Amino acid sequence: MARRLPLVELDGGPRDWGLQHGRAAKREVEHNVRAYLRRFTEWARIPPDEVRRRAYAYRTVIEEANPDYARCMEGIAEGSGQDLADVVAVNVRYEMMYSEFADRGMKGPMAPAASGGCTSFALLPALAANGHLLMGQNWDWIPESQGLLLRTRTEDGLRGLAFTEAGIAGAKIGLNDAGVGLAVNGLVSSADSWANLRRPFHVRCWEALRARTLPEAERAVADGKRACSANFLIAQAGRDPRVMDIEAAPEAVCRLVPTVGFLVHTNHFSDPEALGVWQPIGDDRKSTLHRLARMQAMLADAATKGTVGGEDLKRMLKDHDGRPNSVCRHPDEAFPPDDRYQTVVSVVMDLDAREMAVASGNPCVARYRRVRLSPTGQS
Repeated sequence: MARRLPLVELDGGPRDWGLQHGRAAKREVEHNVRAYLRRFTEWARIPPDEVRRRAYAYRTVIEEANPDYARCMEGIAEGSGQDLADVVAVNVRYEMMYSEFADRGMKGPMAPAASGGCTSFALLPALAANGHLLMGQNWDWIPESQGLLLRTRTEDGLRGLAFTEAGIAGAKIGLNDAGVGLAVNGLVSSADSWANLRRPFHVRCWEALRARTLPEAERAVADGKRACSANFLIAQAGRDPRVMDIEAAPEAVCRLVPTVGFLVHTNHFSDPEALGVWQPIGDDRKSTLHRLARMQAMLADAATKGTVGGEDLKRMLKDHDGRPNSVCRHPDEAFPPDDRYQTVVSVVMDLDAREMAVASGNPCVARYRRVRLSPTGQS
């Protein structure tokens, strides 16, 4: 069973956040730096000098695009005692690894093409048992990645609660006290390349979770071209609760909205031709299509019987139909060890209550832990 995720409190300016992150999670940051450097050099076959060169190039991009993010990375490096170039490399691991997924997929069906998969969802208040806007996901990735929960407060008072990997400044699943929530899915396209050197995935996540309105979050993830494709599911609770999904290819985006009271996304584009890309998902096609259909079917079935509660959503995220490539994903032994992915964290968020239920590891065996945005409330 996976260990309980550390909960780290971050306050002050961006460099303060980084120092607090690095000091509180020094061991976890060191672990992730080692794990990703091995992935880059052994799995992706990128020489160490080239990893460092790419990190320096992206450091310049980040400093220009979001100086606050750059200062936070510097603080993480100092607080954890890691080399800044290594911390930057971990922060752009999405671009480094998803470029490799794209390259492998483009080489044809005989090349290993498995990639990390995620199943995300959002449920409008009309279908929720408590009348709240609910969202969440199973985040499927490399089993050795170590995560953190971050409870944050910006200098202007915005509070946030989110999951990230230790050493990565930009959290990828979370909410803030403006009622904005974020969940993500990896996507792969023929146009993906780290060498495009554009505002990275994790910087966009950082900016979305600092947004006070849905349009602001939308701009954070959709504006400007990207190096690699990604999917962003964003929502905002309040008097006018709204959900929007943004499938982002390097040069264009597609926006989706719920049509039946909920929205589900996995790891493929709904209409890649409209975005001018081809998606080389290869052997992962069965998994991503199955998880999408299965989660949609479970939500539709629950909705026909009445409203859907948090425990219903947890049960769905534990689903093993199609195992190992199920919603609750387990390593597929048909792939080499470094191409096996599993559910690393499972999250159900209540954007109105400003809280999340988090299971560290496969939710079929890990216990969900309730964590509130307010520092006084958690279990």
